[in-house]
Amino acid sequence: MEQAMTESEWAARRPAPPLQQSWAYGQAMAALGARPFWQGRVQGLARRGLRLVQRADLDAASARRLARHAGVTVVTAPLSGRGIVPLVTACHHAEWDLTPDPARLRAGLAGKWRNALRGSEGLALRQGGEAARNTLMARCAEQARQRGYRGLPEAFLHAWPGRCLLLHHSPGGEMAAAMLFLIHAGAATYHLGWTSPAGRAAGAHRAMLWQAALHLRDAGVVRLDLGAVDTGNPGLARFKLGTGAQIVPLGPTSLVLPM
Repeated sequence: MEQAMTESEWAARRPAPPLQQSWAYGQAMAALGARPFWQGRVQGLARRGLRLVQRADLDAASARRLARHAGVTVVTAPLSGRGIVPLVTACHHAEWDLTPDPARLRAGLAGKWRNALRGSEGLALRQGGEAARNTLMARCAEQARQRGYRGLPEAFLHAWPGRCLLLHHSPGGEMAAAMLFLIHAGAATYHLGWTSPAGRAAGAHRAMLWQAALHLRDAGVVRLDLGAVDTGNPGLARFKLGTGAQIVPLGPTSLVLPM
């Protein structure tokens, strides 16, 4: 089991990894108390006898070998077979291929999505720094408390060693909407977003997502992960898939028994 890996060494193995398989994610989680480890093309996190491996490129036999340690191994991947005990049902993410040229990207938008974009493309959008990031985090934390959900802690973003892209719409200096994306090697992931009623009415998130796609593409990003596609929120699912993003099955989260 390899216990040390530089960013460049890992990028050579996973040039466009999912967030949880990126070097930057491992380093951020290390700052929060986990210990990243590597085996081949797989990155995992260890903490207090638990090994957690998410979105890894491995089969059931490799997962069972990974579980040969004095502790518990939990893997999120499309696995089944002996020694694989599902704990959480499979989820799906929307992933947007950014490799086509901008004209083809635009042609790939759903008709209603593209028509609505025309009405919001004139919005003033700006890239934000630390102050905008802190404002966005505070708005998202309040929204999470009101709606009763939890995501990665704010400390994760403070510890993130990679690049970010934050776009915001702030007429009169007051943030009305914002989106933040984490960039990890040749891929990126939507991380935070918030909008006020005024931002929603202006279609700010649609304009931001389109501009983010163009900016990320120019920065060498080939794939943008827009997050989970939840049938319990069909409006949000339609918004993500309206970009032309494809549904990618992540597989269940399973306990893996060593064999």
